[in-house]
Order: sequence, then structure tokens, then C-alpha cells
Amino acid sequence: MAHTIHVDVVSAEESIFSGEAKFVALPGENGELGILPRHTPLITRIKPGAVRIERADNGEEEFVFVAGGILEVQPGTVTVLADTAIRGKDLDEAKATEAKKLAEEAMKNAKSDIDFAAAQSEFAAMAAQLAAIQKLRRK
Repeated sequence: MAHTIHVDVVSAEESIFSGEAKFVALPGENGELGILPRHTPLITRIKPGAVRIERADNGEEEFVFVAGGILEVQPGTVTVLADTAIRGKDLDEAKATEAKKLAEEAMKNAKSDIDFAAAQSEFAAMAAQLAAIQKLRRK
């Protein structure tokens, strides 16, 4: 029986993580998902938040912030296709806080439902990014 699962986290720009893991946790559309080796096949959307990967090689946890995307699980492989993905160590709290404030202002000044929805989406992504930063700092 396999004790690891191959994990790929990719965005449109680059491959963020590729390697063997013991466990993966991430924010599914309907709640937190935990994935172990030999998980039942699954395809679902993911919400903005932190992907936590327990590495097989050294047991350390790797964090990646995703701003949404698609998750595909096969018995030996987990693939996260993220809209945007940022390594935990590269997250910038000041930039995220400023972007959240700008999105909040854009919501207040929205001239149409489309403008409001776009600003609301950006606000939610920045709030999730800040939550991921806070979670990472507690480790």
C-alpha cells in the first residue's frame, strides 16, 4: 500500500509545488478537504485559502495560498490548478492589507453590479490571503 501521494500545485504562471506528500488539506467549495494516499477520485472547485502539504521527504509542512481554482484527486495524484498561487514564504501582509483596503473602497464606489462583484471577489481573495498569513505565523 502506498504511503505517499504525488502533489502538483500550479498556476497559470508557474509550478508552485511538485513532490511527494503524506497529506494535503485545502479549502474545498463546500468546506475543508483532507486528502490521504489512495483517496477516492474527485474533481471540485476550491475557494481562496491555504493549501497545506505535509511533505513525505522531511515531514515539514509546505503552505501555498490559492485564490481559487480546481482540485483533481486520483488515487496516486493530487493536482491543484489555481487561479493564482503564492508560496507561503512569499506572502506579503502589507501588500495584501493594502489590496484589501482598495477592494473595499472599490465596493463602496461601484457604479454597477459588475463593478461591485469584481471588487467583492478581490476583497474576499485578500481577506483569505491575510487569514493564510495569520495561520502560517502561528506555526
